[in-house]
Amino acid sequence: MGCEAKRIDAIIISQNVFTGTNDEAKPAAIALSGDRIVAVGNACDLRDLAANANTGQTPARVFDFEDAFVTPGFHDSHLHFFHSALYSSPLAEMFLGENEADCVRRMQELSLRRPTGWLLSQGWREYRWNPPVMPSKHSLDAAFPDRPVALYSGDAHTLWLNSVALRELGVNNDSVAPAGGSYDRDDTGELTGIVREAAAMELMPKIVGAFTDAEIDDAYRGFLARLAREGITGVCDMSLMASPGLDFIRDDSFARLLEKDELTARIHMFPTLLADQSRFERMLRDYTHPLLSTRGFKQFFDGVSSQHTAWVTDPYTNARFADDCGRPTIDPALMRDYVLAAAEKGYPVRIHTIGDAAIHAALNFFEEARERFGELPQGRRNCLEHVENFLPDDIARLASLNVVAAVQPPHITLDPGGPERDLGNERVPYMWPLRALLDVGGTLAFGTDSPVVDVKSMDMLYVAVTRQDPATHEPAGGWLPSERVTMAEAIRAYTLGSATAASRAHELGTIAPGMLADITVVDRNLLISDAADIQKTRTLATFTGGRCIYTA
Repeated sequence: MGCEAKRIDAIIISQNVFTGTNDEAKPAAIALSGDRIVAVGNACDLRDLAANANTGQTPARVFDFEDAFVTPGFHDSHLHFFHSALYSSPLAEMFLGENEADCVRRMQELSLRRPTGWLLSQGWREYRWNPPVMPSKHSLDAAFPDRPVALYSGDAHTLWLNSVALRELGVNNDSVAPAGGSYDRDDTGELTGIVREAAAMELMPKIVGAFTDAEIDDAYRGFLARLAREGITGVCDMSLMASPGLDFIRDDSFARLLEKDELTARIHMFPTLLADQSRFERMLRDYTHPLLSTRGFKQFFDGVSSQHTAWVTDPYTNARFADDCGRPTIDPALMRDYVLAAAEKGYPVRIHTIGDAAIHAALNFFEEARERFGELPQGRRNCLEHVENFLPDDIARLASLNVVAAVQPPHITLDPGGPERDLGNERVPYMWPLRALLDVGGTLAFGTDSPVVDVKSMDMLYVAVTRQDPATHEPAGGWLPSERVTMAEAIRAYTLGSATAASRAHELGTIAPGMLADITVVDRNLLISDAADIQKTRTLATFTGGRCIYTA
């Protein structure tokens, strides 16, 4: 087995080991040495192997999980670490709210815990309220006449501010929003307190700048612990904003935690793709640790369908004005230049593309880049993020171009009836086509887009295999049930697929000799569990790089 000369530190044993190389879970043992897997085989053989390899040394630690389910470590392929950590910490709040008044009440509760400074939350979605109407600054002004308040929307594309916040941020009735963003105004021209897209993203650093590095580092520790409880051993930390310096990739916080040996998940950073690649290349040089590295670029090509900011080929079914097709958030010619410049150096690019027009144009750029510069080196892969609404021919085209589809299954049910309302029944069959993408040889990488969706591993898998909402379990039979995937396929998308998106499929995402020892153990065999039982599953243990970072 090639590991006689290596000390074996631990052996993991179970009757249900899913290596990710096929669709089965079988009895097996896994031998770990340092941060790598050195052997997979029979438990007796590996015990003997460890005894021989460790002669005169401390015996290998044995974790016998009996009939628990052992899988490659879960890997969230798309989240925003800074905001996920912030909104899950005592520094801020996260909630949907029942309506505008309920959100104001919840912010009043936060004010009791934080008596001074900014009040911040994330999660509201007016289309899911009763009544489903857009809020305004007036309700916040009545409750908070003297404190700045900011509520970030659940889709992370819109801010709801009070008048004090607008003043502190320097936004007034004469302000001009940056390209790709807007300040909403009422019929009299007065600001409503709603700030959208690039304009909202530009303001966020000023809002969160009130928190100290120590507070942010503590929030990061808390979120890392949460990831471990969910069996998540790796994440792709994606740029949140396209503007220079606003991506919220806090490499400084990660570096401080790594230095203190407190980094318990594998962090893959994806800063913003710009004409100036110097920050990325500095990060590429500076962060080469197995737990902390820079893997590629991120850019944004459109918004979201629910706000008609996703870029679609044909107008929205419920168009708000003539030719209401959304728009690209960056000039397509500039996006092409960015993609080609990255490809020339062999750097992978991940692009936020929700609407079918954005997906189609991005594929054009990737195709041109491949024709000019060939495939990316060293197993690197370009990705499209979200890919919610395809032109029919682009499903197979994405696969043929070797582009990874980085999707978030819980997004499928976030807005019940929304796809039919905004895009119409003719386009619905091409929304989140997970089954179709796999059938044409595509690669799926699963993530949550946290904080847009909470990092709940079982909710992720549940939606992928049922196409039902994890909270309501609606609709009965699943939304577009023909696009369901099997549990084995879902787990592979959440392990090997995400490793592929991070350009690390050569060392992450499967259980095999030579792979990094990122392993998750849960209390039931997910491959044979009824759909109703998936969300009852508990994480028993999480190993990152051979280190047990969580036990139930």
